[in-house]
Amino acid sequence: MTLLQLTSLRKNYGSVAALDGVTLSVPAGSRTAIVGPSGCGKTTLLRLVAGFDQPDNGTITFDGQVLADGSSHVPAHKRGIGIVAQDGCLFPHLTVLQNIGFGMTEDRAAKEASAAELMSMVGLDRAMLARKPDQLSGGQQQRVALARALARKPRLMLLDEPFSALDTGLRAATRKAVTDVLSAAGITTLLVTHDQGEALAFADQVAVMRAGKFAQVGSPRDVYSRPVDPATAAFLGEAIVLPAEIADGRAQSPLGLLQVDDLGYRGRADILLRPEQISVVAEGEGTAGTISEINFCGPTSDARIALGEGFSFRLDIPSREMLLPGDAVKIGVSGKAHVFR
Repeated sequence: MTLLQLTSLRKNYGSVAALDGVTLSVPAGSRTAIVGPSGCGKTTLLRLVAGFDQPDNGTITFDGQVLADGSSHVPAHKRGIGIVAQDGCLFPHLTVLQNIGFGMTEDRAAKEASAAELMSMVGLDRAMLARKPDQLSGGQQQRVALARALARKPRLMLLDEPFSALDTGLRAATRKAVTDVLSAAGITTLLVTHDQGEALAFADQVAVMRAGKFAQVGSPRDVYSRPVDPATAAFLGEAIVLPAEIADGRAQSPLGLLQVDDLGYRGRADILLRPEQISVVAEGEGTAGTISEINFCGPTSDARIALGEGFSFRLDIPSREMLLPGDAVKIGVSGKAHVFR
């Protein structure tokens, strides 16, 4: 069942089209990530869903109710939608208990009981309820912000770059904790992020946004393995794009004859390989190449590998290979290449 439906949303700021006809269906209980570069319109979209802004055209429907259609507009406080912002937006002068209980209508005892339960839910010690936000770490503040949003019992949670200010290790741990809490509560979630890996790890559905439009919407595995164009492929991770002549499910390319995922296409086209499909060794079977540049980065080395006809590509390779500029290597490919029609 679709809980949130966005249809042909448009939003202009002066002559700039922040959103240009965005349509998206968000199933109930799912996690959807909207990923794209800065300025592509993803935060604008989240603000429209939250009710902070109104679309110029198009409709937002939530659980069968029209929240906005260009002429009418349900205000944010009446939508029953939770939101966690990038910095948590906790009230610095209030305790954790007061932050979580803000907006609750129950008496003090009921607020304290609910806050304690929510603290346990987000993996924090109840003893922290008496602290102020500046006595918490960044990850703890984000969990308190989540607890505050959960206190309103929303059916839809909006996450606006909620992990971007955290260190790498803390970011992964906090993201997993938040994901577990939202999944256990059955809350439909919409995440906005510029981090491709975060979107792919978090979501059931990924929407790649570019210049106010969705370039592709699908499962994480599908948008990563079968992107619609080279620009989308490159945004979602390292992309090795090769020119090829294709026929009968095979492609003649600078890396030799490769299997492709399109059995019906014939003719010239670009094809995609991901780095994990490629192996590089000093000796063995495969296409011949030459290390033209290499930089040691610890467990891996950043290498540029030159092939014939002036073609080259960048790849992280294990440093144990001890390769140097000018060394000849053999390049192996596993799996099928994706065809860009």
